[in-house]
This record gives sequence, structure tokens and C-alpha cells, in this order.
Amino acid sequence: MSGVLDASAVLALLNDEPGSDFVRARLGGSLMSLVNAIEVGTKLVDKGLSESQARETLDLIDIPLVGLDHDVAQASVALRAATRSRGLSLADRVCIALAAREGLPAITADRSWTELALPCTVELIR
Repeated sequence: MSGVLDASAVLALLNDEPGSDFVRARLGGSLMSLVNAIEVGTKLVDKGLSESQARETLDLIDIPLVGLDHDVAQASVALRAATRSRGLSLADRVCIALAAREGLPAITADRSWTELALPCTVELIR
């Protein structure tokens, strides 16, 4: 496995932003939480895509999606206190909790993650 993709990494790929090459190279073997997939889909709809176009876009990049279970949900809640000062969202915390559970790095564009003591390694895409 390569890592757990944060929504910011997937959006960088889809929008051909700086860091998209890094994400493209890591797609094989990476996974993403359903919560982060919802965030990506929501951002695509906000940009004007229909719900079906957003779903098709996510399907095209073919990232395995992982649902929440009790352990990841509890770990996400537990991360709130440690991440509140940097404003990490629920989706951010789910990504981190899933990465920690899977023993994989969290792949993100969010530099603030590197300033926190997290239970997983963080790989910045740019």
C-alpha cells in the first residue's frame, strides 16, 4: 500500500494543481475514506459538476474507498483535541485515523498537519 489520500490530495490531482504528479505516482495501492470521497464529490459539485459527473470522476480515478468502523470513528473523535488548534475537519481526522490504523502515511496538501503530533506519518504532495 502507498498511503491514505486526503481530499486535498485528490482534488490537486483532479484540478491538475501543483503536487498532482506526486499523487498520480502514489495512486497505485492507495486508499481513501468514504468521508474524504464525500468531501471530494461535494467540492466537484460546488464547482458545477452534476452529482453523476462527480461520481463518475471519482470512479475514473479508481481509488479503493474504506467505510468508517467503530475504531476509526473513535480515533477520529480522539484526534479532535490535538488538532483543533489547526482547524482540522472531520474528514481530515478520519484520513489520519485510517492511516494510523492501516500503518500507512496520510497523503495531503495541508502543511498544518506536519505541525501536529499525529499517530501516523504525513507526506506532503507539495
